[in-house]
Amino acid sequence: MSEGPGVLGYVPGAWDMFHIGHLNILKRSRERCDRLVVGVVTDEALFAAKGKHPVIPFEERCEVVAGMAIVDEVVPDFSSDKLEVWGRVGFDVLFKGDDWRGTPKGDKLERDMASVGVEVSYFPYTAHTSSTLLRQLLAER
Repeated sequence: MSEGPGVLGYVPGAWDMFHIGHLNILKRSRERCDRLVVGVVTDEALFAAKGKHPVIPFEERCEVVAGMAIVDEVVPDFSSDKLEVWGRVGFDVLFKGDDWRGTPKGDKLERDMASVGVEVSYFPYTAHTSSTLLRQLLAER
């Protein structure tokens, strides 16, 4: 569990080509915890998970997220295994977009987090804007 009083929230993400969907999940997460830690997935972990490199380099993605007043801390996220980052951060609740709910990866996340007493809280996914959609639009030009 987190050190000190209150709820420590964690939001993992690529945060590539930062857009309104990213802002929405960060704002909603902040409302549900006392301290918000944001994990920025490394370039290597993103490539391993998705088979493509981010548009914005890791260091710049970290700076963008860290520059937001609603974010208390930014940490590197090295793996799709959220138990690894939980071991370093010790968060109480993990926030994700609801596009994960009911999927094999979401079910695994819920099982893993339940094993250490962490709640997984879902927020509505912003379907009309995503980094994947932005990549497609840029490729068309």
